[in-house]
Amino acid sequence: MRYTTQFLLSALAAAQFPAPSVPEIAFLGRSNVGKSSLLNALVGDKAAKVSSTPGRTRAINFFALIGPDQTQKKIFADLPGYGYAKISKSISAGWPAFIEPYLAERETLGLCICLVDSNIPPQPSDRQLIDWLRAARRDFAVVATKIDRLSGNERTRNLAALRKGLGLEEVLPVSSKTGYGLRDLWTLIEATGG
Repeated sequence: MRYTTQFLLSALAAAQFPAPSVPEIAFLGRSNVGKSSLLNALVGDKAAKVSSTPGRTRAINFFALIGPDQTQKKIFADLPGYGYAKISKSISAGWPAFIEPYLAERETLGLCICLVDSNIPPQPSDRQLIDWLRAARRDFAVVATKIDRLSGNERTRNLAALRKGLGLEEVLPVSSKTGYGLRDLWTLIEATGG
């Protein structure tokens, strides 16, 4: 199904979240993992701003996916990246104040898509996020970005290391640049909620 995308709002507090209505898919990951590029590749639009400086997203940005019948079908929630050293400690310390309630309590949150960089070893911050989502009993999928930068052998080796290091059975490899894996990711998204 082809959607059009509409920016809804940026929220810096739970009181600013959009009224719960349709299934929401949250995109989470370390800064510089390619979150904005992946969102734009999924919707075929420049919905999310891609910055040359990682860690620019400070709010949760909500985007409505509008179906051919002009009704809102799903919402993508682009969460701030984590783990980037150049972000001030005061900003990153404030994130849990609105991110944790969103992830823990949002009734319409149907799927968390955790992005990891296929070019680097598993990171402790990624493992912490996955463990937290498991403890919160949230449905999640782990997506390995930038897969186009790896040769076949590197891809096999790196995906195996990510599965082992993050304690997962499956990691979905994708490339925003070539479109590799996007169809499989859309299948997961389409299966989320109503």
